[in-house]
Amino acid sequence: MSVLAAPRAPAVRPPAFSPEGIADRVRLIREPVHVVSGPDGRELGLATGAPPAGPVLGTLPPLYPEWLGGRTFCEAHGVRFPYVAGEMANGIATTGMVAAMARAEMIGFFGAGGLPLPEVERAVHSLAHELGSRTNWGVNLIHSPAEPELEWRVAELLLRCGVPRISVSAFMELTPAVVLCSAQGLRRGADGGVVRRTRLLAKLSRPEVAERFLSPAPTALLDLLVARGSLTREEAALAALVPVAEDITVEADSGGHTDNRPLSVLLPRIAALRDTVCRRFGYRRPVRLGAAGGLGTPDAVAAAFALGASYVVTGSVNQTAVEAGLSDEAKAMLCDADVADVAMAPSADMFELGVKLQVLSRGTMFARRAGRLYTAYRDHGSLEEIPPALRTAIERDVLGASFEEVWQRTRAFWEERDPAETVRAEADPRHRMALVFRWYLGSSSRWAITGGSARRADYQIWCGPNRRASGVRPAARRQRRDGQRGHVQEPPASAPNWTWGDRVSRCPPRRRPAVLHLATSSGGPGTGNGLVGAIAAVPLGLVAVVVGGRALARSRRTGPATEHSTYERTAEPH
Repeated sequence: MSVLAAPRAPAVRPPAFSPEGIADRVRLIREPVHVVSGPDGRELGLATGAPPAGPVLGTLPPLYPEWLGGRTFCEAHGVRFPYVAGEMANGIATTGMVAAMARAEMIGFFGAGGLPLPEVERAVHSLAHELGSRTNWGVNLIHSPAEPELEWRVAELLLRCGVPRISVSAFMELTPAVVLCSAQGLRRGADGGVVRRTRLLAKLSRPEVAERFLSPAPTALLDLLVARGSLTREEAALAALVPVAEDITVEADSGGHTDNRPLSVLLPRIAALRDTVCRRFGYRRPVRLGAAGGLGTPDAVAAAFALGASYVVTGSVNQTAVEAGLSDEAKAMLCDADVADVAMAPSADMFELGVKLQVLSRGTMFARRAGRLYTAYRDHGSLEEIPPALRTAIERDVLGASFEEVWQRTRAFWEERDPAETVRAEADPRHRMALVFRWYLGSSSRWAITGGSARRADYQIWCGPNRRASGVRPAARRQRRDGQRGHVQEPPASAPNWTWGDRVSRCPPRRRPAVLHLATSSGGPGTGNGLVGAIAAVPLGLVAVVVGGRALARSRRTGPATEHSTYERTAEPH
């Protein structure tokens, strides 16, 4: 891991006491910041660079993007920044997106979910060839309860091709495929510790699921894999000593599959569970927690680090990036989305179970139309049982084709992908109805990827309320809508500027904080499991804003300032 060093001594600048001047100083995040008092001892301001002459109330060191989150995450994954571009399914998280993140010394995951195995294999070979010896990239393994054989074959492919990192998502239980990815290749290192060949990042949103990934793999699954010849006895024995995953991505309210849980509640809950489970099993290495879901704004990313996340994962917000595999029409629709322009709709991969995902509702009828399909599936036993009037309405207003036409297309698809599904559908009319309706759900996502106005009202675009949570400026929205979009790696590479500079510049002058700065915790310079806090001072006095656990400054609203404290990072248990 590399840590930036200041290329030269900070420039000497006089202290700033006006709201505008203080806001300008806030943006100089790579220089030390000092809270100072004016000549009369009542006025508070901000100085940067070398400590100024006169009373100094407090000092915070400079902050670099590398210092956010947890240093152990960067060291474990060989990256410079604790940022991950998540795996948007159906290849929306493209190989180009993954490569851009890897070259920027972050991590990117290819969105393999929903793709046929040959397409996943082509993407894996492409990434391996392009990125060479780099190991800061990976591919998604999504839970496929309707296609367990495909899930297993994808897992085997990723291991056979030596994919260095695998992000597993949507799992409610541990499956043989997940345990295989976790355990295959385990060995003893020179120090006696367990070394992983493949690193697993588990994305989840429920404590009971987190406990399964925090614990060693179940003996029954390990024995099954040994019996199959997929694991050696030595690998199974080592798997019983380590957690299934050493990186747990806590996913809050997000686009796509989500439980709609708030991060501020979910992350501390799973952090406490992590500590309990790690003590129970006595692991030699700590398990890291990352944050995902709703991280589409500067404020949200700052809050995630403040809560103690070792790393952050962005997902649906990346769909407007240049590298994203989404049509220009769909990207423009996303750029216009506001916090209330989302809805829950049935998911294609877990349709029969009634599982829903969060999608864009502005400019598309997908959520409403998909809901009509699930209601028809729930209330009837087969396509033949659907009343003629309802059938006509679904064929005309939703599918755009007759049931028989859609079934023929669906049958051709499954004959190539998994003929067993066709056999089952011929014997089970209700399953046949589910496959016909799932054709619309799957096609709607592909229509958003390929573009075109013919089915624009049916676009399925995964989106959470984060798109406009911080009030993106109208000019910026117009630029993105008109095609002037950024690259996926650009915001994280300048994270503190993006997080705090953008936040301050949006505030009216009278509401801008006089001081807004960050410090990290857990060890020396460049380390930390999260943000310790922020200090906000307004021209009329000092208001201490504490984020993440401890106050960093004390001051008096009246009377001369007499305290001088330097706030340094202090060690905290993981």
